[in-house]
Amino acid sequence: MRLWPRSLLGQTLLAVALALLVAQAISAVLLYQAAENRRETALVNAAAFSLLVDPDTRANRIRRGFEGRRFDRTGDRAGDRAGDRAGDRADPGSSFRPRRGGRFRTRTSDSPPLLPGETNLEDTAERLTDTLAGQGIRPVAVQLTLRRSGSDPVLQRRAQRNPRFAARPGWADRQLLVAGIQLEEGGPWRIARVPVPEREPRVVGGIVAQTLVIYAVLVGVLYLLLRRITHPLAALTRRTSEFTRTQDASSPLAPAGPQDISALIAAHNAMEARIVAMLDEKDVMLGAIGHDLKTPLAALRVRIESVEDETQRARMAASIEDLTQSLDDILSLARIGRAGQQAEQAQLGALVEAVVEEFEDMGQPVTLVASERIAHPVHVTWLRRALRNLIANAVRYAGTVEVSLLRDGGTIILRVDDSGPGIPAGRIDAMLEPFQRGEASRNRATGGAGLGLTLARAIAEQHGGELVLANRDVASNETGLRAEIRLPAA
Repeated sequence: MRLWPRSLLGQTLLAVALALLVAQAISAVLLYQAAENRRETALVNAAAFSLLVDPDTRANRIRRGFEGRRFDRTGDRAGDRAGDRAGDRADPGSSFRPRRGGRFRTRTSDSPPLLPGETNLEDTAERLTDTLAGQGIRPVAVQLTLRRSGSDPVLQRRAQRNPRFAARPGWADRQLLVAGIQLEEGGPWRIARVPVPEREPRVVGGIVAQTLVIYAVLVGVLYLLLRRITHPLAALTRRTSEFTRTQDASSPLAPAGPQDISALIAAHNAMEARIVAMLDEKDVMLGAIGHDLKTPLAALRVRIESVEDETQRARMAASIEDLTQSLDDILSLARIGRAGQQAEQAQLGALVEAVVEEFEDMGQPVTLVASERIAHPVHVTWLRRALRNLIANAVRYAGTVEVSLLRDGGTIILRVDDSGPGIPAGRIDAMLEPFQRGEASRNRATGGAGLGLTLARAIAEQHGGELVLANRDVASNETGLRAEIRLPAA
């Protein structure tokens, strides 16, 4: 499966979409980090506020009633337990989070806030120290950790005393920020507990919404802009292909699109007009050359009849015929691709049979070994000539020739096999060029002018196909050359 599109429109849109995806991913990471930073800052500020001010004034009064009492062995005052009960009665439905400020009541303890196995969050502790220093409080020790609520001793006791709190779903799995400060060496620890709020889904949702909006606006606008560029380019491509096939400049493409594309189309139209003018001039010139050369050749053909020596007369007649045939081949090669009429639907099987019969009537060892009924639009005269050239070339060098017409998937193949010596692999491409011969002489009976294969290739390309030459498989005892005219079936 091809994931990378071929068109300019598809490649540009995909490249922009990928770049935008990478940019949005980086933006999402930065926004997430910023959100986490704000979340941590809010937690530190909440912990600092709890450590500076106890918002539960009723608990303060209860705690003042217990002043002077000794701390229990767990490190909490007895007044703290009373304060907990008072707080629960004051807010019986508070469950996990207290009513005010999102904090639990600050406590005082002889022992530090860290439980065995817990580590101090040094970076966050430094931020808390800086925040407290801004308020004029400079503790000698600061400890701060994140703890599962169900593992916190204070909340465990609260859950034991308050069934409604214990029944709160998921309270034990929530995270709790526990912060403690010691204001003097050996003094008590002031400990605050702040529930860690869940991450807001609005952060991710906002990023997704932002990405969708950017994609819709940017990719949509870019699509419209690229369509204004690629649509005229596609029309220019179709026009170029059509002109290559027909050399007809009577219907030029109207300039469209941005100024650069419009100027390109105008330049292409001018180039088409110039090419057609040059081709017309070439046809006129070739016609004049053909007329000027064939007329004296015809006169010579008449004059040699007065030569009494029959052998000399035959040689001169053969030379004149050779010149005439070479001239016809050159003019035909120059006119290939300038067909004066459109291709017509033809029965290729009948065309191949007719050409084979011509050689059979002349006593040549040419055999039709396979043929299918295939109808295809072709220039009959030109295709017939190409097939004749291939068969004549095979007869000249090999003697025995087998002709086939078959279909291979989406390709129509006119195949000519011979049993001759073939062509050296390094010379196959050169044999398709003009004036290249398998035999060094210029005698048409042996070497020819070297235009037969070139004409056949030009005719095949005129029909959108190709001429393929290959030596037959020696391993299967099939020696010789295989020449194929391959035409697209559709």
